[in-house]
Amino acid sequence: MVDVAACFDSWAVMAWLQGEEPAAERVNRAMETKAVMSWVNAGEVYYLMHRQHGPEHADRVIDHLRLTIRLDEATSERVIGAASIKAVYPMSYADAFACATAIAYDAPLLTGDDEIAQAGGPWVAEDLRID
Repeated sequence: MVDVAACFDSWAVMAWLQGEEPAAERVNRAMETKAVMSWVNAGEVYYLMHRQHGPEHADRVIDHLRLTIRLDEATSERVIGAASIKAVYPMSYADAFACATAIAYDAPLLTGDDEIAQAGGPWVAEDLRID
């Protein structure tokens, strides 16, 4: 497995894109190191950007993410990991992919999503809403 310093969920990247502090600065710093994000969560960012700003903007955001961070494929291993998390913890399936990705890379999951931050699962969550 590739060594990474942080894992992002869609909440983290959306906060970064919208300049929400203190999250934006922490995500920016993490992007300067080795970071990872599930393609499932990147897809969430894409559809939100598409809705808010159109397809061209969404394409630019995804292109930037491709160049900046490692985007993790939804392999069978990751799907089963996410499904197992979803079966136990009350969160969205996409959030479960973020957690499964963080576990797979043994990286802290940067988020501001209560479903992840307060779930108490086997991943390390860093709440980006807190300084």
